[in-house]
Amino acid sequence: MKKINLVLLVFLMLLSCSDSDDNFRNNPNLPDLTVRLQYNLNLPQYNDLQYAGNSFVTYQQGVKGVVVYNINGSQFSAFELSDPNHPPSQCSGMTVEGIIATCDCEGNSYNIITGELSEGQGQYTMKPYRVQRSGNTVEVWN
Repeated sequence: MKKINLVLLVFLMLLSCSDSDDNFRNNPNLPDLTVRLQYNLNLPQYNDLQYAGNSFVTYQQGVKGVVVYNINGSQFSAFELSDPNHPPSQCSGMTVEGIIATCDCEGNSYNIITGELSEGQGQYTMKPYRVQRSGNTVEVWN
């Protein structure tokens, strides 16, 4: 009888778990725009991305811009620079200093390595982009 109760309990626990994070990924504040960037690290303007701890910001792509961060020389992160916790506006674009992206509208701050909210209020993390390094090229897309 104990085994049946244990199996039933484990089964119920597995049913209650969800691997979907759609409520956090499908952010109603940010439109889905196509982003496709390639950075040739041999070019001087992208030289900083060759070294761990450096980032590159462009305001020409995405909703309000994209930040790419070199985590350890081989791993990169990339995120949208529009504050995910309110709709895009004139002041919703974020600026990056070190590993923190800050929105002047509401004072929200986010970690550009993880995308998590580090200061302020909101339920959404920064919108992530996919990143891959092949040789001396870093590609960012969604």
